[in-house]
Amino acid sequence: MATRVGMVGLGLMGQAMTSNLHKADFEVQGFDVDAKRMDELREQGGTPVDSPAAAAQGVDFVLTSLPNSGVVREAVLGPEGIAEGAAVGLIIVDTTTSRPEDSAAMAEELAPRGLHFMDAALSGTSAMAWEKDLIVIAGASAEDFEACRAFMAGFTRGAYHMGPVGSGALTKLAINLVLFGNALALAEGLTLGMKAGIDSERLLSVFKDGACGSKVMDQKGTKMVEAEYSVEGPVSMVNKDVGLMLEQGRSLGSPMFLTATLAQLIGNGMRQLDPSQDYASFIELYREMAGLERRI
Repeated sequence: MATRVGMVGLGLMGQAMTSNLHKADFEVQGFDVDAKRMDELREQGGTPVDSPAAAAQGVDFVLTSLPNSGVVREAVLGPEGIAEGAAVGLIIVDTTTSRPEDSAAMAEELAPRGLHFMDAALSGTSAMAWEKDLIVIAGASAEDFEACRAFMAGFTRGAYHMGPVGSGALTKLAINLVLFGNALALAEGLTLGMKAGIDSERLLSVFKDGACGSKVMDQKGTKMVEAEYSVEGPVSMVNKDVGLMLEQGRSLGSPMFLTATLAQLIGNGMRQLDPSQDYASFIELYREMAGLERRI
């Protein structure tokens, strides 16, 4: 018999995870504020419900995929929130890229109710999510992490326990710092080549095959070369994450030179680019500064 689980947040990542959970023989009952997303869930064979509370009824796990920790808090503790529909022992597996302190506070507030909270940030794009090519970076008790292993295996290829609640969110920010920095370097290198008149596709092939090759080049290189910015990771998401990175750097007294540069670029991007487009579009700002034509 299939295990029934709850899902709150059915956007780009949520839809992909739901699809893979169905393939792994889980039944999904889910909620999203967007009616179109609910229709998509029904088409996938899931069960749309009318609130986060309803998504939590009769299940042991609820997966959340939401824009930020403020929205997570409302979905969990607000009116008709997950906590209202949950039975004692429910584990909330939050895949949102959140402020680590917010995740830790949520776990503390839920504990007296007999509810468990895991910050289970994901590393990978929405396109990778459809291929189940994601990893979970989790902050939780050892017991909760082990209890969720089979569930997480339904939508990811691997899971790492990083420590107590909040550790997963902090690790995800560190991952994204390196990821976005790599994308920034790729945009800068490609722009230099474009300015010099080097064939962009050939240059990208050399980058990929050389010592600097990376997954970012596989995921974002062709987008930058062809100016094709269908969304996998929107500019607005990078803006949010960079703010959280700088906040953690200030709090911990850790240098954030590259992130501060990225923050300046993303500030321009939020004003001059479409924030809903993929962050590969950063290269258009580089092209403009180099005196090349912006393609969007």
